[in-house]
Formats: sequence, C-alpha cells, structure tokens
Amino acid sequence: MTGAIDAVCRELGLSPEPAQTAALAKYLALLQRWNATHNLTAIREPAAMLTQHLADCLAVIPPLHRHMAQGRLLDVGSGGGLPGVVIAVMLPAVEVVCVDAVGKKAAFIRQAAGVLGLRNLRAVHARVEDLREAPFEVITSRAFASLADFVALTRRHLGADGVWLAMKGREPADEIAALPADTEVFHVEPLRVPGLDAQRCLIWMRPRRNP
Repeated sequence: MTGAIDAVCRELGLSPEPAQTAALAKYLALLQRWNATHNLTAIREPAAMLTQHLADCLAVIPPLHRHMAQGRLLDVGSGGGLPGVVIAVMLPAVEVVCVDAVGKKAAFIRQAAGVLGLRNLRAVHARVEDLREAPFEVITSRAFASLADFVALTRRHLGADGVWLAMKGREPADEIAALPADTEVFHVEPLRVPGLDAQRCLIWMRPRRNP
C-alpha cells in the first residue's frame, strides 16, 4: 500500500517522508478494520478507499499548504477523519481539531491519533454549534452541509483573518448563490484527484470585507 500512496503523492507533487507514507497506510488499514464493525464509511474496498478517500484528501494538501504552514484548523463533520487525519499527517505544524456529532467517529479519530502518534490531532465529540475552542485560521469540511449552512454553523469559530475551505464535487453554483451577503467566495480551485474520474473543487470563502 505504501507504494500506491507514494505514487498518488508524486502525481500531486507531494514528497512525503517515509514515516508519513507509513502513517497514511496504517491509517487506511485502521479505517478498514473499524469500518467492519462501526460502519464509518460506505466505501469498503481498499483500492476504492485509496482513491475516493485518501487520494481525494491528499489533493487538498498542496493548496492548503500554500495558504498555511502552521496554525489551527477545524475539520467539521470529520467522520472517519477525512480530511482531518490526512492533513495532520501531511502538515505536522498545523494543529488539527476534528469535530463530529457521532461518538464512534470521534472515538475512531482519537484512536487513529494515538496509533499514528499524531500529537497535532484532536477529536471532539460534539455538534459544531456547541463546540468551545479558540478561533481557527482555517475551517474545512468534506460532504458536511451546504455552503450556507457550513458558514452559519461555524462562523463564531473563525479567526479574525480566517477562511473557510469547502471540499466539493463539481462547482456548486446554486450553493454559492445562496450564501449570505456577508460571505464572499474569493477562489474556486479545481482539483485533479489521481485515479478518480470525477470533478472535484475547493471553495475558498471568507467574511466579506467592508469597502
């Protein structure tokens, strides 16, 4: 599996340390084991998990790294730790907090943090609107909610110069149009996911600055 992960990383222009590749492989194996009894994801085949989960999240790392080399990131509705665990592995200087309303999913992320030795990763079992944390530079989500709901539920957690980063499939024009007037999309970034024949993009948002 490490060879396949390295191949994906090369296609994305990433050069992980051997320990990072090993951690990603260990994470996938752990996800497969837990998924057998806890139903963390509907995708069960290892090859499909590699492409539809791991590669999909690794594609976010280059643009995210351009934006932040360190700081605090909140992953909302993290599920099985996607993309939060992947970000924590690949960007060790970023403090990653994963929040999920489902207890078994938060428990899995805690287990992954321990098994992988990720001191920069924490999981919180809570609804994001009840979360009590210091502000974050980046708040991200993957298949969590509409853009308007994502922004509304997390706005109080965003730092003064923070941004939202939503992982989406094709560009969601209707969702963008439904955003409140005080939120602006400042970049829609197409992504190419190795091995995946589907559209992916990142929606970068921030509170609208006063003219």
